[in-house]
Amino acid sequence: MTHIRKAILPVAGLGTRFLPATKAVPKEMLTVVDRPVVQHVVDEARAAGIEHIVFVTGRNKGVIEDHFDRQYELEATLSERGKHQLLDTLRAETLGPGKTSFTRQQLPLGLGHAVWCARDIIGNEPFALLLPDMLHKPRNGKSCLAQMVDAYDKAGGGNHIAVYEVPMDQTDQYGIVGLGENIAERVHRIAKMVEKPKKEVAPSNLAISGRYILQPEIFDLLETQERGAGGEIQLTDSMLKLAKKQDFYSVTFDGSIYDCGSKLGFLMANVAYALARPDIAETFRPELDALLASND
Repeated sequence: MTHIRKAILPVAGLGTRFLPATKAVPKEMLTVVDRPVVQHVVDEARAAGIEHIVFVTGRNKGVIEDHFDRQYELEATLSERGKHQLLDTLRAETLGPGKTSFTRQQLPLGLGHAVWCARDIIGNEPFALLLPDMLHKPRNGKSCLAQMVDAYDKAGGGNHIAVYEVPMDQTDQYGIVGLGENIAERVHRIAKMVEKPKKEVAPSNLAISGRYILQPEIFDLLETQERGAGGEIQLTDSMLKLAKKQDFYSVTFDGSIYDCGSKLGFLMANVAYALARPDIAETFRPELDALLASND
């Protein structure tokens, strides 16, 4: 069984829901506490053993590449000023030589097209796909992708999709899976995948959360995939085709998920991650309580 070495992060989106903030700053570089959203997702991937990250970018996204590169002038200044803890943090979060690749999605043709754009870099091996809008904050300390890699090992391979519970009256906002055979704790064979079903016909309330482990055969299907909803190449359409030939499993994520593509989710993520930080929580919590009390 092949180890999951590579991950795709699609970061070409325009971030229109955050205009004007994202007019000149990529939405992936908006900060949750003191780290860009994309940094949190890269941290998750690295915690799961990912060795190489492929960023699928677009125009005006060069700052993402700069963020994961070394900045010698900044490092020299921090060293001269004795700020060694900050320097160590920067160096620990810098991805080493040959650990990243950047490729352009030159047309806005959706998630499936973004994944296909990385095909030559990924090659003929299974890979992870992480949507950077969705922050997964684990409850037990193990990252979402790490939980999925564990499930992948237990199942002996296959395709894996992270899911989480949503209210039944909101199933028409998500891709929903129906569960089959139980493979391990929180891991099931997927019996059905339905895109945005109404609650009356939804097979469950388990929504796809933006974390995947996929086999390389998906690339051949994406290459010939017709455009679907919104005139885009939909990843779900190709996954449904692949599911006729290969096993798909759901991994129910043990933790909280914040959709940083929405203003509410982004604000909630900042609060949740700040309260989880020992260096911030002690002073932040009473300020937050006071603010909430003043607005009652």
